[in-house]
Amino acid sequence: MLILASRSPTRKALLEQAGLEFSLVPAEIDERLLETEAIEAGADGRDVALLLARRKAEAVAARHPNAIVIGADQTLGLGPALLHKPADRAAAIDQLERLRGKTHRLHAGVALVCKGELVWSDVDTAELTMRDFSPAERDDVLAREGGAALTSVGGYRLEGPSIRLFETVSGDYFTILGLPLLSLLAALRSFAPETLQ
Repeated sequence: MLILASRSPTRKALLEQAGLEFSLVPAEIDERLLETEAIEAGADGRDVALLLARRKAEAVAARHPNAIVIGADQTLGLGPALLHKPADRAAAIDQLERLRGKTHRLHAGVALVCKGELVWSDVDTAELTMRDFSPAERDDVLAREGGAALTSVGGYRLEGPSIRLFETVSGDYFTILGLPLLSLLAALRSFAPETLQ
């Protein structure tokens, strides 16, 4: 049995589009507490993404010991700061203003637990630069995005109208969406080939 330890509709859609059959079992972990502890111990955004992916997979595997569990998480780094999903439209505006005209990094971590054992993990990073957009452009994009802007770290969705706010994007598209899919599929071929049949 293959399980995705995530609530993310985007990750769910990516695995479905890849033709995988799996169940969704969200992990119950305190992400902010784990992140805070990791940062206090010297972790950066890449480390945090990988840690959270691993902890999600391990938490779900503890409840489903015979399953193959995929854990994934993403962090957005703007210099040393990490941004999170905005709580409301005002927070989305604040985040977009912080990102305007600057380059930030999206770190996507993924971990694979097979029958209770962490067998593989990976983290990939993409760099994105936003244009020096106007408040009117920002507000137009947020209106077009609607509530979807609040479901993504940074307050934008590259796969939606938010693409209008970007100048350059460098990195794997799947990483940007929150799941290093190609490396995950390679890991499944190695550690759980039955999941791809």
